[in-house]
Amino acid sequence: MTNQDSTYVQEMQEWLVKAVIGLNLCPFAKSVHVKEQIRYTVSEAKTVETLLEDLAKELEHLAETSPDKTDTTLLIHPHVLQDFMDYNEFLDLADSLLEELDLDGELQIASFHPQYQFAGTEVDDITNFTNRSPYPALHLLREDSLDKAVEAFPEAEAIFETNIATMQKLGLDGWKKLFK
Repeated sequence: MTNQDSTYVQEMQEWLVKAVIGLNLCPFAKSVHVKEQIRYTVSEAKTVETLLEDLAKELEHLAETSPDKTDTTLLIHPHVLQDFMDYNEFLDLADSLLEELDLDGELQIASFHPQYQFAGTEVDDITNFTNRSPYPALHLLREDSLDKAVEAFPEAEAIFETNIATMQKLGLDGWKKLFK
C-alpha cells in the first residue's frame, strides 16, 4: 500500500469512527470495526471499466473469505467517479456485476460519496451527510451478516428515521466540528 493509499484508508477510518460509529448512523458497524473485520482496499482505477474489474475482485474475495476474517469491505476509489451523478449511474453497473457473478442475494453493495444526495433533497441538506464519505466508496456487505445484525437490532427499520433526526440535531456546524 502506498503512502497515499494509507492516507485514503486513514481518512475513511476516521470518518467511520467519528461519523458512522460515533453518531451511531449504523449500529452494526462498531462490532466489525472492533473485531477488525473490515477490509479497506484502495482502487487505483481511473476508468469505470477498471473500477468494475477491481469491484469484481473484491466481491469474489469477500465471497471466498470467512466472515470471521473479513465480514465487510470498503472499496475506496478516489480517482474515478468524482461526480455524484456519474457515481450514481455506476451503481446500476455494480448491481449488474453482482448478478453476473451469481453473488446477488449473498452480497450487496452500499454507496458512499463526498457529494451524496438523496432523491428529493437539496444539495446542502444535512441528511445527505449520512452517506457522505471523504472519498467515493463501495461498501460490500454480506446478506447473512445483515440478517444477523437486524435480528439483534429489532428496530432496524427505524435506523433511517433516527439518522435523519440525529443529523438534523447535529446540523452542518456540528458535522464540521467532528472533523476539525
